[in-house]
Amino acid sequence: MRITAKSDIGMVRTSNQDSYSAGELSEGVAWAVVCDGMGGAAGGSVASSTSVRMISHVINECYRSGMKASSVYNMLESGIAGANACLYDMAQNDESLSGMGTTCVAAIVEADKVYVAHVGDSRAYIVSSDGKLTQLTRDHSMVQDLVENGDLTPEEAKNFPGKNIITRAIGVDSRVAVDFVESDFAQDDILILCTDGLTNFVSDEEIVSVAGSSNCFEYAEKLVDLANKNGGGDNVTVVSIIS
Repeated sequence: MRITAKSDIGMVRTSNQDSYSAGELSEGVAWAVVCDGMGGAAGGSVASSTSVRMISHVINECYRSGMKASSVYNMLESGIAGANACLYDMAQNDESLSGMGTTCVAAIVEADKVYVAHVGDSRAYIVSSDGKLTQLTRDHSMVQDLVENGDLTPEEAKNFPGKNIITRAIGVDSRVAVDFVESDFAQDDILILCTDGLTNFVSDEEIVSVAGSSNCFEYAEKLVDLANKNGGGDNVTVVSIIS
C-alpha cells in the first residue's frame, strides 16, 4: 500500500480545523481517518483532532487480520461512538466548546476490499485504474436531502447557499448514527478520503485528471494545490491510498 496525505489552511481561513491520520497495519492493511471540525474559535480544531486521535487508537488496538466486514464496522462504529461521547461531554462542561462537532470519514483497506465509515460531508472516492470515479459515501447534508427529494438539481446544488449545512456530526448530540460502506478495491485503484475543502473547489473531472497525470506520491499534494488554485475558500485535506 502507498499512502500520501496533505492538509492545508486554504487561501481564506485563519486556522486549519481539519485533522487526519493514516498508516499501515499488519498484513499490508492500510487505514486512514479524516475529520473536518466546526464550532467556535477553538472548538473545531479540538473536535477534529480529538476524534482522529481516538478513532485511530481504536483501529490500531482492535484490528485483527481476517476480520469479517461486520467486525470491521463494529470496530469503526465503536471508535466514532467513543469520540462522540467524549466531545459531547467536553462541550457540556466547557462553554467555550459549546456547539463544536466534526465530520468523519474513516477507512480500512485490505488487499481487495475497502471498508468506510462516515458521518457528515467528508467523502470517500475510488478512482479506478481505467479512470472511473466512484463516490462511496453519501453526504449527510441539507443540500443532499434537497437533491434526493427533487427540490434541487445536482447543478443547482453546487451553488446553493446552504450547501455547507450538515445534518449529522460527531459531538453534537449524545448519540450519532454512522453509515458504513464496503467496496471492491482492485490493483492500482486509488482511495481518496477528503474534506469538503476539496470537493467544493475541485470537480470530479479534475480529480480524475490529476490521478491520471501524477506520480502516486504527489497525488494528495497536487489535489490540495488545485483546490487552492481554484479559490481555496476552506481548509482542505486529502489522504490517498493506492493498492
